[in-house]
Amino acid sequence: MNRKLPPFPALRAFEAAARHDSFTAAADELHVTHGAISRQVAAFEAWVGVQVFHRNGKRVRLTEDGRRYVSKIQAAFDSIAAATDQLRDTGVVHVLRVNALPTFAMKWLLPRLSQFQRMAPNVELRLATSNAPVETLESFDVAVRRGPAHWPNCASGRFLEEIEIPVCSPALLQRTPIHSADDLARHVLLHSDTRPDAWHHWLQAAGVKAKCRKKQSFDHFYLALQAAVDGLGVALGPLPLVDDELKSGRLVTPLDGPRIDARGYWWVARREVANAPLVEQFCRWLEAQAANDARAPFADRASDDHR
Repeated sequence: MNRKLPPFPALRAFEAAARHDSFTAAADELHVTHGAISRQVAAFEAWVGVQVFHRNGKRVRLTEDGRRYVSKIQAAFDSIAAATDQLRDTGVVHVLRVNALPTFAMKWLLPRLSQFQRMAPNVELRLATSNAPVETLESFDVAVRRGPAHWPNCASGRFLEEIEIPVCSPALLQRTPIHSADDLARHVLLHSDTRPDAWHHWLQAAGVKAKCRKKQSFDHFYLALQAAVDGLGVALGPLPLVDDELKSGRLVTPLDGPRIDARGYWWVARREVANAPLVEQFCRWLEAQAANDARAPFADRASDDHR
C-alpha cells in the first residue's frame, strides 16, 4: 500500500504550531527558529494544497480545515510516541524493590510471581523479607505489611483479607482426633513470636476454658506452619496463605470454626514513587491476585475421615 504522507518535518511543525496556536512556542519546543517553523508550515500547506493557518502579523490561528485535520493526527502522534517509548525500553531492565513479610512472601507471593514476570518481562524484582516497621527500612519501593497502621510518608492500600483457623497434618489427626476445640488440650499448639497472641484470641473466641496446654514456639510464623506440616502439632493457619497446603492435603482443618478475621495485608509505597507506573502496576497486580483468591473457593475443608 503506497501511503501518501506529507514530509514529516513539515507535519511535525504544523502539529506543534497547532497545539500551541503559536509559531514561536512551536519553535521553542522543537529547538528551531521561528522562521524555520513558518517555512515548514508553508511547505506543508503547499503539499496539501490547503491553507491551515490564518496569519495576522505574528499571530496565527487555525483555519477550520486545519482544526479538523489536527484533531485527527494528534492521536497518531500519541501512538507514535508510545510505540517509540516501548521500542526504546526493549531490553532495558527496570528494578522494583519489594520488602514483604517472610511468611507472606513464601506462602503467597512467590507462588504467584511468575505471573507478574510474564506480564512485566523487563522488570527485575528484588525481593527482601522482613518483619521490621516500614519506617525503619533503608530502601524499598513497595512493602507488604499487615495493617491498618500509620506509615509516614507512604501511600497504602488493603488488598488481601486473612482468616485464622487451626490446621494440622492428616497423620497427626489420625493419631489424636480433634472433634471439638476442647480436644486441642491433647495437642501441642504451635506458636510464633511474630503472632504471640493469636492462639489466645482464637481459644477465647472458641469459648475454651484456660487450661495448661503444651506449646512450642518459633521465631518465624512460616516455621510454625512447616512444623504443622511435619506433624509436630497444631498451628493457627491463615487463609489464604495456607491454601496450597490445604489443596494438596499436606494440611487439613479439623474444625469448622470459629474463623477469626485477622489483620489484612496492605501494600505500602514510598510517597515519592507511589505514582510511578511500575509501582502502580505491581500494586494493581497484587490487588488483582487477591481478588482472584476471593472469587475462588477456599480449600479449607478436611475430609470427613479426618474429623
